[in-house]
Amino acid sequence: MALDTVFKAFGLALGQIGDPRFRRVLMIGVGLTLALLIGVASGFIWLVDWLSGESTLLPVLGEVRWINDLFSWSAALVMLVLSIFLMVPVASAITSLFLDDVADAVEAVHYPHMPQSPRTPFGEALRDTVNFLGVIIGVNVLAMILYVVFAPVAIFIFWAVNGFLLGREYYTLAAMRRVGRKRAKQLRRKNFVTIWAAGTLMAMPLSIPLLNLLIPILGAATFTHLFHLLPQGHPAPSSSPDHRR
Repeated sequence: MALDTVFKAFGLALGQIGDPRFRRVLMIGVGLTLALLIGVASGFIWLVDWLSGESTLLPVLGEVRWINDLFSWSAALVMLVLSIFLMVPVASAITSLFLDDVADAVEAVHYPHMPQSPRTPFGEALRDTVNFLGVIIGVNVLAMILYVVFAPVAIFIFWAVNGFLLGREYYTLAAMRRVGRKRAKQLRRKNFVTIWAAGTLMAMPLSIPLLNLLIPILGAATFTHLFHLLPQGHPAPSSSPDHRR
């Protein structure tokens, strides 16, 4: 496991955090995340309110109207907790939609000898983002069971789970810009432990408010560096640099 390479990549990414192109992606990612979470929360609360009706008929007590308020406030509380918990993972998924912008900024400063990579078609980037969003939300919701059962080590489970997901997705997206999706997956498997370690390093600050909002940008930059710094070996004869394949 090339830990020195991981820390070097992270240090280079951290040194560029003031880049205006980074700030632009940060603002877009956080804005879209807030809009998505507010929209989903509002829809869920409305659905609960609609299903519970204005009043409920209970044995002995008769018609009561406070049940609707109880359900609505409970739904709001549940969505608030979920929104706080999922804020950064969702932001990470949405930021992956703009990884090309972060990677271009990194390569322009640190790897100017590299020819500019072709932009990922928006439709393909959107598809990858939706897939990643579904996986990261689903896995984190399921992992809540583990957080409750293994409460004393819940934070370590959170780091490991999200580290794996962030590393897997961000490295693949960074690598396939240069070597194609198939070769990116081969390199990801080859450097599996190092990539997971880098993802875990990204996941650790996720539990720190405000700082965690920078992680999607730092992650995208770090894995762009990691792709360039890790040995790539020789591609299989059937590999294609076309990331659309």
